[in-house]
Amino acid sequence: MRIFVFPFLFFAGASIASAQPVPDLGPEAEPPSAEDFNALPDELPEEGGQVVVEESDPDDEQSRLDELFANLAKSDNPKEAARIGREIQMLWMDSGSDTVDVLMSRAGKAIQADDHALALDLLDTVVILKPTYAEGWNRRATVHYMQEDFGKSLVDIERTLALEPRHWGALSGLAIIQRRLGFESEALTTFKRALEINPSLENANKAVKDLEKDAEGEPA
Repeated sequence: MRIFVFPFLFFAGASIASAQPVPDLGPEAEPPSAEDFNALPDELPEEGGQVVVEESDPDDEQSRLDELFANLAKSDNPKEAARIGREIQMLWMDSGSDTVDVLMSRAGKAIQADDHALALDLLDTVVILKPTYAEGWNRRATVHYMQEDFGKSLVDIERTLALEPRHWGALSGLAIIQRRLGFESEALTTFKRALEINPSLENANKAVKDLEKDAEGEPA
């Protein structure tokens, strides 16, 4: 999957970023929203101390994530899958830095208030302070998508997936952009990859069914 994802992002991201305005999606195309990328996790408490970027133990966190992902992939109980997915999201949200967590919380509130300019300012600071923090790139990708700046969104999705290839939100976002730009076969592949990681994604399941149905209706 990574062999496909990153070359696509490089070429598509570069071409889309340089092509202004964004391609006409047609009069029936709904404006993008944060919900398209799967609902953003609830905000962390807005608490912070001095400006310092701390590092959590990467081995402990990685071990816990590996365990959770293994359980998620084999879970056939929707409630259990939702619980596991939520725990993974909370681990993703925890940057290990009080300062970055506060910036993320404020960015989330700016997104909810449709203040995309402020959200981007805050998220630009997040990725500068902690470039290894996948969720910072993912959230900035979401804001770029909401502004229909698909080129920049693709670039940030690439950074997210480079740091966390199992990020189903970033994969779903990639698939949504692929689909909106007419790359339906690629979108189907990407949605299926997201479902391999998290089978409980309702939007991805529906998208796969719709795309497979459309493909079956095409002439041989």
